[in-house]
Amino acid sequence: MANTTIYDVAGAAKVSLATVSRVMNNPEKVNPETREKVLQVIKELGYRPNAIARGLASRKTTTVGIVMSDVSRASTSQLLGGIIDIAKRYNYAIKIFSMTETEDIKETMRAVVAEQVDGILFLNDELGQNQMEMVMNYIQDAQIPVVLCNVLYGEDIPCVSIDYEQATYDVTKELINMGRKNIYLISTVRRYSVNNHKVKGYSMAMEEAGMEPLIFRTSGDVMVNKLHFNEFLKNHKVDGVIAVRDSIAVSFMNEAINNGFSIPKDISVVGLQNTKYAILSRPNLTCVDTPVYDIGAVSMRLLTKYMKHEKVTDNKIFLPYQIVERESK
Repeated sequence: MANTTIYDVAGAAKVSLATVSRVMNNPEKVNPETREKVLQVIKELGYRPNAIARGLASRKTTTVGIVMSDVSRASTSQLLGGIIDIAKRYNYAIKIFSMTETEDIKETMRAVVAEQVDGILFLNDELGQNQMEMVMNYIQDAQIPVVLCNVLYGEDIPCVSIDYEQATYDVTKELINMGRKNIYLISTVRRYSVNNHKVKGYSMAMEEAGMEPLIFRTSGDVMVNKLHFNEFLKNHKVDGVIAVRDSIAVSFMNEAINNGFSIPKDISVVGLQNTKYAILSRPNLTCVDTPVYDIGAVSMRLLTKYMKHEKVTDNKIFLPYQIVERESK
């Protein structure tokens, strides 16, 4: 067939562009059945890849795709810092892809795969179970190594994080042991994957103490949760708060103080990140320290092992955490 393109081959073989490219440039990275199918289609269509393009492909820099949602979070910038610092050591190129829960997941993943990335770090914790399943299936079909970075999903997908369930359990127990009786976990209306684990840890500690778990859900938008917290403080008895984000914890403290409460005399407040907001607030915020820079760096190192086909003894890495005591507890 005259003027046959790589798109024609991918369409006829029902595989991605990246898979066709790997068959031509790195055939050992493609499973035998798929490789033979693509080679057969190439033969049938008479496809002849451009020699210059193949030469460039063989010399291309190792490229890592980072799939994320919201770049405005303080924790996200720290994660990227750890990732990029390690990527520089290996001379990797970085490509960032934005994915929100409202976008077409398949279209976004097609764009990622079409860029022929050598590995993927997945930072997006905003997707639901079905959406995550779709994403992981797409990545696995394209045979691209992937590591979840501060995202918890499934048993077989490599990930680097902290044990959010245990961390939230520990800090909840501390508030209980201080004698706090009405401890609320303030989470988000949107169901983030790591927040589900925080809810589990908090609920376990409360139930063990014979106390009812009290979960209040609000927005990550400061202007929205300002209104929520004003209403909440008027209608709820509370003497302890654990917030899934530091920004939410600080926002709550501000509104509590505006409503005449003393922090921590009347209400103990704890954040679950330890971002810059913790030391910018007054009083300074007590936090579970999530080492997000280290999570990013270790994720990049783990992905490197998969890209180099090195032996990996543990695909789930949980980094240590600590509770940083400040003035709000």
